[in-house]
Amino acid sequence: MRKKKIRIKDIAKLAGVSTGTVDRVLHNRGNVSESARKAVEKVLEQVDYKPNIHISGMSLKKKYHIIITTPTVSKGEYWESIHTGIQRALDEYENINVNCLIHTYNQYDIYSCRETFKEILEIPTDALIIGPTFKKETIYLTSELDKKSIPYIFVDSMVEQTSPLAFFSSNHYTCGYLMCKLVTAIMRNPSDIGILQAVRIGDKSANTTILRKNGFDNYLKEKKLTNRVYRIPFSVLEPEKNDDLLSDFFHKHTDIGGIVVLNSRGNLIANYLAKNNINDIKLVCIDLTTPNIKALKKEYIDFLIGQNPERQGFMAMKTLIEFLIYRNPIQVENYMPLDILTKETIDYYQEF
Repeated sequence: MRKKKIRIKDIAKLAGVSTGTVDRVLHNRGNVSESARKAVEKVLEQVDYKPNIHISGMSLKKKYHIIITTPTVSKGEYWESIHTGIQRALDEYENINVNCLIHTYNQYDIYSCRETFKEILEIPTDALIIGPTFKKETIYLTSELDKKSIPYIFVDSMVEQTSPLAFFSSNHYTCGYLMCKLVTAIMRNPSDIGILQAVRIGDKSANTTILRKNGFDNYLKEKKLTNRVYRIPFSVLEPEKNDDLLSDFFHKHTDIGGIVVLNSRGNLIANYLAKNNINDIKLVCIDLTTPNIKALKKEYIDFLIGQNPERQGFMAMKTLIEFLIYRNPIQVENYMPLDILTKETIDYYQEF
């Protein structure tokens, strides 16, 4: 088991002093009472603290300004996990002077994304972490950053026609391919398949959804499967309409045997099926959100795919900080593993 990293704030708490006092002792900068110094040194010896002298020295000389822009963060949802991972990396490198500015946008509204990206370009920064949704808007943002030689890292997906320092993401094409393989293996045949997709302002699909749909379609083509596939619309911005949208869909399509959800809202369709006592439709979803996990445990969802969002966020911030300090070459492509979870395995799973 990996030994837990001892942070300056932990040492300060154990020694009964401030973090500033610990920092002055570590860097021998004086202005510390003898009793405080002895208390800190005693704790350092007890925990076998080994500071990274090079990084600590560098952190005293420069302040780094990093912008994080992703879709809006909600409790228990996918993007909260990304931000949790980012914060974990900041905690690991707490001796580096990093100022983070967070600018989120509504991922179901292309105009919200455009406005947020426009604001970001007016802010001086050393680097960015970007959670992209809309392809064209992301290409515009990154082209402007390239002109200014400002490095950026993607989380959640890679966008073509861009040049990120690195990206940390699952392979969304493979994800869609896998979801199709799973649902066609467990559903009754022959029958139709539904794909739940969000209604977005601006009528543009998310980049990840497009890639997953390509993988899904290609699995059907490669295996010469003739199942008819229908889009199931739903609205995040107007959730009061969803029952009517779903009722209308199932009234028109009476031979649906399986459904895949290409975004993190699988619980929405799971809850609808449960509420209406529809038990003969198999459901494959993505992302270990709190609502999705609840639905999986109740067996409303058959398979739930995890794409390690917390690790994505952690590795993105860690990589960015180390690049800003050392300027060493880094690996551009970084794909996360895809984990297939069921009711029987979810309680034994820890993403990160």
